[in-house]
Amino acid sequence: MIQPVQPPRPADLLAWYDRHARVLPWRTPPAKRRAGVRPDPYRVWLSEIMLQQTNVTTVKPYFEAFLARWPTVGDLAAAPTEDVMKAWAGLGYYSRARNLKACADAVVRDHGGRFPESAAGLRELPGIGAYTSAAIASIAHDEPAAVVDGNVERVLSRIFAIETPLPAAKKEIGALQAQLTPLERAGDYAQAMMDLGATLCTPKRPACSLCPWETACVAHARGTEERYPRKAEKTDRPERAGAAFVAIRADGAILLRKRPERGLLGGMTEVPGSDWIQGAKKSPGPESAPLAANWQRIALPVIHVFTHFRLTLDIWHARLPNRHPAPGDAWWASAADLPHEALPSVMKKAIEAAAPGATRKRK
Repeated sequence: MIQPVQPPRPADLLAWYDRHARVLPWRTPPAKRRAGVRPDPYRVWLSEIMLQQTNVTTVKPYFEAFLARWPTVGDLAAAPTEDVMKAWAGLGYYSRARNLKACADAVVRDHGGRFPESAAGLRELPGIGAYTSAAIASIAHDEPAAVVDGNVERVLSRIFAIETPLPAAKKEIGALQAQLTPLERAGDYAQAMMDLGATLCTPKRPACSLCPWETACVAHARGTEERYPRKAEKTDRPERAGAAFVAIRADGAILLRKRPERGLLGGMTEVPGSDWIQGAKKSPGPESAPLAANWQRIALPVIHVFTHFRLTLDIWHARLPNRHPAPGDAWWASAADLPHEALPSVMKKAIEAAAPGATRKRK
């Protein structure tokens, strides 16, 4: 790490933010905050949970749909878990949805429907870790907590030319962010750092000439902006293989079942399938199907990349008459209901491979 000749000044960043803050549906603009309008902790919390591992463009319509359906934390706590999972379908990382519901329940049950105001108090709630608690406490309550997301890591890695690769550099970056976070307008500062990384200090071709911290940036002075943040070499993802069985009734209904509550994609909806076997060279065949039928394998498998492994799914499909019964752990989802089921992306891919257009919502 190298100390800049001219250290970055939070005041310069805040002045830039006052002029260029992004307009986001969960954000209270800086002018309103200065006029005394306080952010709604529920909106801040909901957006932060959704934004974990997901970009702003993807999150916006989900956030707006959730807020329209469940405008308060009490409304969300009163909602059936299945409805929350269905509304979340497509956002990925589905443990977030389960924790979202558990957190809403805890806020209503244990805190009278009010979120704790401190980062320490927020961390006691389900699904809220170090980053999320700091972000909510800072943005909603102006607690001077050090908020460090991917944007902040990139900005500070460049400002201080940090050679330690991520994730090992996280502690170092967190300490720098704690030093820079002002006692006043801490929430605006946290959001300004996020906006700086998202709009100017981008991974490729950063717009350094527009940056309020241009003269403080060691990497910019050296012309090595895109070298940072340094990252540890990636290891190859393990391979897993399995089979998915798409049973299609004559009226277009698809056979579905619910995954176990615990584990990957817990509580989500799926087409019946085999276990996903690590390192398998060949996936199971029709002997693993949920019912007897004339199963036909689709030529091209579905490939889906999870965070920790790469999955190859052989897709088998079969046509069945309208009155064919569903196995005890499954149900037939009609063509109209299917797009509203809590189907993760990998299951939508499996169904689309056998029945193109089946998972798309009708207008």
